Amino acid sequence: MKTDPYGPTTASLPLRTKSQTLRSAIQSEELAFLMEAHDALSALIVERNGFSGIWASGLSISTALGLRDANEASWSQVVDVVERMADSTSIPILVDGDSGFGNFNNVRLLVRKLSHRGAAGICLEDKQFPKMNSFVGDRHPLAGVEEFCGRLRAARDSAGDDDFVVVARIEALIAGHGLQEALDRAHRYGDAGADAILIHSRLSDASEILGFVEAWDNKRPVVIVPTTYYRTPMQRFRSAGVSAVIWGNHNMRAAAAAMQLLCERVRRDESVADVEGEIATLKEIFELLDYAELSSAERTYLPIHPEQDVTEALPLRAGAAD
Repeated sequence: MKTDPYGPTTASLPLRTKSQTLRSAIQSEELAFLMEAHDALSALIVERNGFSGIWASGLSISTALGLRDANEASWSQVVDVVERMADSTSIPILVDGDSGFGNFNNVRLLVRKLSHRGAAGICLEDKQFPKMNSFVGDRHPLAGVEEFCGRLRAARDSAGDDDFVVVARIEALIAGHGLQEALDRAHRYGDAGADAILIHSRLSDASEILGFVEAWDNKRPVVIVPTTYYRTPMQRFRSAGVSAVIWGNHNMRAAAAAMQLLCERVRRDESVADVEGEIATLKEIFELLDYAELSSAERTYLPIHPEQDVTEALPLRAGAAD
């Protein structure tokens, strides 16, 4: 955790460091794990628990803002949340950029801002704008291949950091187009500059994913999001050569479930006595946000006796101030 929110700390190292860290994790032979976060607090918790990186989930950020995962949140709102997450942590953040919030020009604006504000990479999905969450309904029109390749090239060219990671997310399986369409798109996206391919499926088993990985034959790193096929042992993905696993929305869902249960109990009991021992203590919150650093800084920067000098409160002379 950083020790000074305003000084040269681990969290404020050059962006290149975070981008290189993410790139290294995705390209490593070891399976990397990224955990979802949707605000600075959840990002801090992800970092504290040793994940390779943070997945700034579009679904979770939208939900935390009280909006639906259908591009109801603007790109600037997402960037603002990511900035707070990046300022609070030192591990890399891969941002769910949805379909780019428009055409190549929207992608350029988005990537420039994300790069400047501390993100290490972006994942773009090959859907038309506005997109709908992959697990809602059956209407998921895909973008044209050539047009989406333009979005990827725009992302690649707009990052202020040569190591900024661009991940192409393929929705062909979600849209019902099958394995060959997914493979064809993967080849084109790799040629357009994607550093990795995220292949997505909503089946309850990993058959589509493993079929793609086998046929793809490690031409570029493969990233997966096992939201629906979570029962598949990780060893199967390791053996298949998957590079990274994203736990896509679990902190948000855990927080929602916990808050719902707490509110039900407190409303029913008209007391917090029975739940106090089951929730985070204030001490734990203060430790997580590093209040100790603030106390140390006060000893450095505040006077020993901080009482206001009474002369400072007196007007200089009558009429000296309006």
